[in-house]
Amino acid sequence: MAANNNSNGNSNNNDDARHQKSKLEKQKRLEDLEAKAVAEAKESADSSFRPSPSLLNSSSPEALMSQVDGPPMDTYEGKESVYVGRSVSVAAGDKLSVPIQVSTPNSVVEYALEVKGYDLNVGITAEREDGITIVRKLNRIDVLACPLTQKFLVGTVPCMIKFLFDNEYSWIREKVISYKITVTPPSRESLGAGRRRRAKSCLKAIDEDLRSAQQRSAAVKEQKEPLVKGIECLEKQLEEKRKSLDVAADEEKWLTERLLLRQRQQNLLQSRLTKGWDDESPEEAERSHNEANGH
Repeated sequence: MAANNNSNGNSNNNDDARHQKSKLEKQKRLEDLEAKAVAEAKESADSSFRPSPSLLNSSSPEALMSQVDGPPMDTYEGKESVYVGRSVSVAAGDKLSVPIQVSTPNSVVEYALEVKGYDLNVGITAEREDGITIVRKLNRIDVLACPLTQKFLVGTVPCMIKFLFDNEYSWIREKVISYKITVTPPSRESLGAGRRRRAKSCLKAIDEDLRSAQQRSAAVKEQKEPLVKGIECLEKQLEEKRKSLDVAADEEKWLTERLLLRQRQQNLLQSRLTKGWDDESPEEAERSHNEANGH
């Protein structure tokens, strides 16, 4: 009987060992798959990297390099950052925003959320210079689904991650949320490989923009040449018209003076003919007037 008990005990121990081993192997496979997915996401993010408009338009070439290079390798520590909120109240009709600045490319953001008592709307956005990406659409977290955990990759930085806990739809009940947000930057090896992938991707974008600028420059030069000739022609015409205007102005001045002179002469002659000359007596003036008119 004792032998049977020992046999059963050994069998149970073996079953537990096999179960534990299977559980560990399954966990290891999941971890390997997760690591592979993260690595592929990093590679995809770096390969599709495009500089922001402000960096492409910056007059300083070093501004672009800062986004490609990432943090300096000689001082890089790669420490994770943890943000924790325990039993945080969100009043009825109110909302709570938790902003987290991510400055290292290819950082992994992992969060665990737990809502106590009642459901709560939760949304996550990633804000960059070129726009806002919705990481998680604003919707309700069911209390029964808690704790809710998820990971996502932040490929392009600087990036502001915002966790929004929204209770505006509730008029009466406050909600209680606990959260733990962990930002894990990449390893030195991953950071080095990432900057090289970003440099290759960025070089493609720069080459495309360079070719586009060269084509536009050639087109502008073609447009510019006839415009320059047209302006030169207009300037010559303008100069000729200025000369003609000066001549017309001089002639106008001369004619104005001549008109005034002739009008004064005309008035003086008419006065003499009607009133006579100052050096004549009235009788002489009348006699001269009659003779001039055939009387």
